[in-house]
Amino acid sequence: MNSGSFQSLGIELRKWSLTSGPKRATTATYRRVVTYRRRLITRHFRPARPEREGKMAAHCEVQDIPCSSGEPAISAAAKREERLKRFRDLHLKRNESRKLNHQAVAEEDRILKLPANWESKKARLEWELKVEEKKKECLEKGEDYERVKLLEISADDAERWERKKKKKNSDPGFSDFAAAQFRQYQRLVKQIKPDLEEYDKQKDDAGEEFYATANSLIHGTHIPSKAGVDRLVADVEKQIEKRAKYSRRRRYNDDADIDYINERNANFNKKAERFYGKYTAEIKQNLERGTAV
Repeated sequence: MNSGSFQSLGIELRKWSLTSGPKRATTATYRRVVTYRRRLITRHFRPARPEREGKMAAHCEVQDIPCSSGEPAISAAAKREERLKRFRDLHLKRNESRKLNHQAVAEEDRILKLPANWESKKARLEWELKVEEKKKECLEKGEDYERVKLLEISADDAERWERKKKKKNSDPGFSDFAAAQFRQYQRLVKQIKPDLEEYDKQKDDAGEEFYATANSLIHGTHIPSKAGVDRLVADVEKQIEKRAKYSRRRRYNDDADIDYINERNANFNKKAERFYGKYTAEIKQNLERGTAV
């Protein structure tokens, strides 16, 4: 836009501002209107500056778009086609993300519906299948599976498993009297050191009666040796000594005086004794002796 166009536009704006309204506009209003519209004209029709042209050229080089001030602008159809292409790409990406989200939600729902120990069960079943396949393979080759399995175990793993076995507590504690008796039996059996010479001697003396049948009558004929009797006596004394050292915590003291009528009253008396016992000790003694005033 040239200087003549600016002048004509200014004249038109001046006429409009002077004739607008029921009365003639004041000088201050006229100045504000003209100043505001000149700013708008200057902002929209400002000539291109050299530095702005350089920045625009640099931006076009980065975007790889031929858009200099001297070249013709891109047509509206090309811009529309570019926008439509970008819109189609975004639409395809949205559909792809929607599909992936649906698959992820379906997979998560399937996993949540499985049992809590599904992963451990699956790993266990896979391990059993591998073992079965390995057994079949060893059977076809005529090899011993246990030997092949031990050959595949390293020395470090074997030592680690042995240490775990030693650290394992074989006594889980008291559950019932039958279990306690069985654990004692196993402990006593482990302490037995068999005498093979004495075993062979008893076998020769008994003959065929050594392996008893329904018709065998050997009850009461066995005479234990002196070493066996001494071993039994030592074991019994050891059990008695161990039982004497054992003591369990008892809730009630059988030797204590009974000064309560129920469990709730006993707890109340304990609290009273704890807080006021040192103040009432003399009164309690007088009542017990019968010398209370």
